Amino acid sequence: MKSDSVKKGMQQAPHRSLFHALGMTEEEMERPLIGIVSSYNEIVPGHMNLDKIVDAVKMGVAMAGGTPVMVPAIAVCDGIAMGHIGMKYSLVTRDLVADSTECLARAHAFDALVMVPNCDKNVPGLLMAAARINIPTVFVSGGPMLAGRVQGHKTSLSSMFEAVGAYTAGNMTEEDVREYEQKACPTCGSCSGMYTANSMNCLTEVLGMGLKGNGTIPAVYSERLKLAKHAGMAVMEMLRKNICPRDIMTEKAFCNALTMDMALGCSTNSMLHLPAIAHEAGVDLNLEIANEISAKTPNLCHLAPAGPTYMEDLNEAGGIYAVMNEVSKLGLLELDCMTVTGKTVGENIKSCVNKNPEVIRPVENPYSQTGGIAILKGNLAPDSAVVKRSAVAPEMLKHEGPARVFDCEEDAIAAIKGGKIVAGDVVVIRYEGPKGGPGMREMLNPTSAIAGMGLGSSVALITDGRFSGASRGASIGHACPEAAVGGPIALVEEGDIISIDIDNHRLDVKVSDEEMARRKASWQPRKPQVTTGYLARYAAMAAPASRGAILEI
Repeated sequence: MKSDSVKKGMQQAPHRSLFHALGMTEEEMERPLIGIVSSYNEIVPGHMNLDKIVDAVKMGVAMAGGTPVMVPAIAVCDGIAMGHIGMKYSLVTRDLVADSTECLARAHAFDALVMVPNCDKNVPGLLMAAARINIPTVFVSGGPMLAGRVQGHKTSLSSMFEAVGAYTAGNMTEEDVREYEQKACPTCGSCSGMYTANSMNCLTEVLGMGLKGNGTIPAVYSERLKLAKHAGMAVMEMLRKNICPRDIMTEKAFCNALTMDMALGCSTNSMLHLPAIAHEAGVDLNLEIANEISAKTPNLCHLAPAGPTYMEDLNEAGGIYAVMNEVSKLGLLELDCMTVTGKTVGENIKSCVNKNPEVIRPVENPYSQTGGIAILKGNLAPDSAVVKRSAVAPEMLKHEGPARVFDCEEDAIAAIKGGKIVAGDVVVIRYEGPKGGPGMREMLNPTSAIAGMGLGSSVALITDGRFSGASRGASIGHACPEAAVGGPIALVEEGDIISIDIDNHRLDVKVSDEEMARRKASWQPRKPQVTTGYLARYAAMAAPASRGAILEI
């Protein structure tokens, strides 16, 4: 066992003295040492129940013959960080989580790990760490929040942000907004739609790194405590069989994840996180294949914000395994991939049926014949841009309009709320990429303002930043190359006509090559917005969004 290096032999007597200081018995030291990596804190609503999850995991580990030890991971609440400088610190924590977890696991010679994350960046951060450390590892998240209920309708965090836009447009009273405020987020858990946290927790199941139900069992259900106990037991079985993350997260597993991403209609942030996780697993996940996979993968789910169903509904309908079983009917999944259960994907999903065709459409009756996410290219984004196609109004799948150009999110929000954006416009928000932000902020505030003011089916938004999974509409992000390095988005001028053709995967500005070259020749890099601290280091090391915004050594 790896932990023998800190527990066995005379040279390790000083180490054992420190274990004794922890109150650990000799019997516990004889057992495998299992790190329980918990991102529990008291600021993220999705994490307020993780102490209970950790206790259950520890029980499962102990029942199966291991010695569990909890260690921490950080997490940022994207909702609280939204719309101010705090959002610059969201994506960048993904790499902090991966690095710090590597340090904890290696320094203390853990034999195996159970990851207990829940929200947007610490789920992919811990998946990156798992691939990097490569010792037996199981994931069990804190689970999704139940949907809120306002005036008889289910709601979620995106409803809350859009309510603010509706108030600004004069379509909602202050009392109405206050009712949403009190009821939109009624329980602990990751926000209740198919936003980034739930997207990544669901894809953790698909990748084979989480047990059945990890992505969908609501946070407040006691069933999640049972799941946590089983996760603790499962990691001990993985240790006995020496099943490690890189045995599970193979190239085939990532193809499965992209396929299910399309079927589920996941957050566009998955297009940042999957390549980053794959990179740590030694897999080159080229997003060029995303459109190929999308072309043959039907979109079967329209969870909020794309539709009226929520994570609790998906759970009742059979969960992720039921969607996988549905997709497998078309022969689109690699069924021989290993998982944390010690069984293959095919063995795991074979008896999981679709219990509600209104929530999980059968493959014979999809929402669309193609997947929920599209990769766009063109002279405005030569490398790539990303859009959640399933959340775009049909009339906006093809759109042309004048560019309304802003060099930061705040200026765009002021113009939207000031009534300066009208139907047909294409809002361009630049210098918000990994390097330019720095930190690649989410643009939920401007997209929610557009939707709340009734412009969601007539105004597009393009950015080198990114979007929350709660964003909907013609919201195109991850434009590469970004403005900070002189990408074409930096050269767009007010009034330029921008052409969007999502079905044909095109994103262009109707300006001649000669004129773009002239603008490029006179372009000057913008002065860095942050020159000290972690953000400055991140900006210096961040790769393009098309490569997952990973940190380059």
